[in-house]
Amino acid sequence: MAKKSKKQQQPGGTPATVALTTAGVDFTVHSYDHDPAHPSYGEEAAEAMGVSPDRVFKTLVADVDGALTVAVVPVAGQLDLKALAAAVGGKRGTMADPTLAERTTGYVRGGISPLGQRKKLPTVIDESATTHPTICVSAGRRGLEVELSPEALAKLTEAVLAPVGRA
Repeated sequence: MAKKSKKQQQPGGTPATVALTTAGVDFTVHSYDHDPAHPSYGEEAAEAMGVSPDRVFKTLVADVDGALTVAVVPVAGQLDLKALAAAVGGKRGTMADPTLAERTTGYVRGGISPLGQRKKLPTVIDESATTHPTICVSAGRRGLEVELSPEALAKLTEAVLAPVGRA
């Protein structure tokens, strides 16, 4: 596992790391060798980094009443689509078509970051993130995570904090 601080981050990183650097946010990059056979991208990240799964958050793209919406929830849990819809003033949520999610965000599945997306989407972060000083989210590709404060993530993504994750 390699660790890079923002000062060591190479220019021309992922759109997520570029967004963080541009914003002047403190963050740490964690990289690991991605195993395509692993059944869960998020659990693989937690294991590889030696971080509790409740501090590693996955980025999911859902369709809420016809509008793509980003949910950031702990990898150890699941997204509550009804709660997500309510958090953004909608009625019904379903998981977005993976191809549409990739095309809209500019990232591949398993590497979708809530930061630096091609098109800015409404974002909801599970409120459990605020119980940790830092959390990890995808840095924009499989095998690459960024660790930052949940407050910084919420500010940069203009996210709503709501109970959208469930065990």
